[in-house]
Amino acid sequence: MTALSSPTGPAANPARRPAPAGHVANNIQVTWEKLPDDFVLPGDPVDNINQPSLAAALTESLELAGKLSDTTLTPTNYGICATLDGQMVVKAPDWAFVPAIWVPRAEVERSYTPQLQGELPVVVMEFISDEDGKEYSNKPTYPPGKWFFYEQILLVPHYVIFQPSSGLVEVYQFNEAGRYAVQPPDEHNRYWIAEMELALGVWQGSREGRNGFWLRWWDAEGNLLLWGLERVEQERQRVEQERQRAERLVAQLRAAGIEPE
Repeated sequence: MTALSSPTGPAANPARRPAPAGHVANNIQVTWEKLPDDFVLPGDPVDNINQPSLAAALTESLELAGKLSDTTLTPTNYGICATLDGQMVVKAPDWAFVPAIWVPRAEVERSYTPQLQGELPVVVMEFISDEDGKEYSNKPTYPPGKWFFYEQILLVPHYVIFQPSSGLVEVYQFNEAGRYAVQPPDEHNRYWIAEMELALGVWQGSREGRNGFWLRWWDAEGNLLLWGLERVEQERQRVEQERQRAERLVAQLRAAGIEPE
């Protein structure tokens, strides 16, 4: 699959499931505690060399379109925490969208604990480059797999798995049983993210020297949210069109024997 997409307007999606301050998942007691200052975060490199640029592209267009508030968090390869039966678990999705944090940004520079420091993520994404399948791990025992953590612990309503090399994307949402099920794309090969009032899709082209597949956003009217350089080019074309229009008008006036001032 080389594209995703949204309906021309918001489609009915499974509602985001609320999580209490503490809950039980698969007989595991979940609580929300701040990451201890002495907790050693993994120093593993990112799984995909394109991860930083893919994540930056997602955030840039949101910011330029005015879709991010002062309290929105769009972390990338950054620890999101929960405590399971008294043991701290940290997962670092390649990109995530948290609508609002409740604390100063200085308090979430190192990690983020939902329900304690802000809202639960509404989207998490993983960009994959190998076939080890850890993005699909439903292992409930400590340390839990990513799939289990996002689905049963964080209760994230949209889980996106993207293969940049092929453009294949899978978007999962909760079904009636409270489990992830693959969401089919719409007729435009996009996926509507109701909580963001935007569609997610795959776009093929070049940015910052990389030619390939990118995840991008579309609004409810089907307009692509542009990156900064695209906005500059759009403005350049507008100015050029205005210049040409003015030149044609001058030529028409002169042809009629009128010298424009």
